[in-house]
Amino acid sequence: MMPEITFVDFAGNETKVDVPIGTSLMQAAMENMVEGIEAECGGSGSCATCHCYLTADWQGKIAAPDTSESDMLEMVSEPTDLSRLSCQVLVSDEHHGLQVHLPESQY
Repeated sequence: MMPEITFVDFAGNETKVDVPIGTSLMQAAMENMVEGIEAECGGSGSCATCHCYLTADWQGKIAAPDTSESDMLEMVSEPTDLSRLSCQVLVSDEHHGLQVHLPESQY
């Protein structure tokens, strides 16, 4: 069974997708035509156009951002403590039910 991840756009519309383990949230969004993630660098963590917000209940259940990701998150529009680059979060079987909220804009 693949974990089900829910992407929530800025307007509150939800897209639920089954995501293979080891897939990044960015990849899952792109492969399932989820709007709101640009992913201009293709997942290398160098552009921050895959910015998303994880919900507070998932804090501590997903590895914290490394230094490179934290540096890139400083460049996103409207960062919060829940901000992540979706290309840097790899789905595991424990992530079933994760909600990923998308910002109004990636720029």
